[in-house]
Amino acid sequence: MKATLRYLAGIAGPSGFGSNSTAEQVTQDFSSLLPSNLTALITGATSGIGAETARVLAKRGVRVVIGARDLKKAREVREKIQKESPGAEVILLEIDLSSFASVQRFCSEFLALDLPLNILINNAGMYSQNLEFSEDKIEMTFATNYLGHFLLTKMLVEKMIDTAKKSGIEGRIINVSSVIHSWVKRSTFCFNDMLCGKNYNGTRAYAQSKLATILHVKEVARQLKERNNAKVTINAVHPGIVKTGIIRAHKGLITDSLFFIASKLLKSISQGASTTCYVALSRKTEGVSGKYFTDCNESNCSSLANEESEAIKLWNDTYALLHKRLRQATN
Repeated sequence: MKATLRYLAGIAGPSGFGSNSTAEQVTQDFSSLLPSNLTALITGATSGIGAETARVLAKRGVRVVIGARDLKKAREVREKIQKESPGAEVILLEIDLSSFASVQRFCSEFLALDLPLNILINNAGMYSQNLEFSEDKIEMTFATNYLGHFLLTKMLVEKMIDTAKKSGIEGRIINVSSVIHSWVKRSTFCFNDMLCGKNYNGTRAYAQSKLATILHVKEVARQLKERNNAKVTINAVHPGIVKTGIIRAHKGLITDSLFFIASKLLKSISQGASTTCYVALSRKTEGVSGKYFTDCNESNCSSLANEESEAIKLWNDTYALLHKRLRQATN
């Protein structure tokens, strides 16, 4: 109840920010203190909080690389960003996170640019009411929201470690999750069932993928900590319930009257992007890793999301799947 009242009132937490804070507000105070030549890679930045995150980071002088499935929309976002910030450097690369081949191709193209990589924001997400499959024959929500970002992170983390070592600037990985992860029951969190979409339910599949993104954070944080020379952190963020396309897709699951009431409690897109931008740029999050943030403050995730054994198991299952699929693709 306390947390709900704090959210509704927009009361600031220990960071000095709260649910009403916008992405521009949380980055304004330290924008002049940011190192020069930072590079951030953001997936799903063609609309919603991803586009707002790209805009605000570019406004703060960060070079932005947008990984997008729709390059036409990405070009429109770049045009808007550069109209507001004429000196902004925005690079566009095509990626379909539901496709292992596309993620591999994207990483090859990015690495060929020989740019530093300071910040990786795994933001892209989808929701589907109906059961769909990726080209790799994996349930689409799980493939896009979790597996694609797992592979992307795995292929780019060494670049981030190298960048941090050469620049002396901490690298930061941010997984955009959701409070809905807490709806997942242990009995329904089965890797093979999630791959094939067994007994598919759109909301449950979305929640499972968001739980997986937090468990990914927990295990990668543990692995990075064991590498003394890896000056890279990884954290998960809940942006809040934001007025985006995903929420519109959920509307069919609830009545119009309930949606109307709920919509009055939704964050604006700028408020929704604030936690991602805060964790990406704030000095207060330096050295913080394996945590879950809401409203620009550390928060508690579900007990299942905190289980180290569950995180290790998921990482091992995912790694084994990718190793098998990618090896088959090269034969």
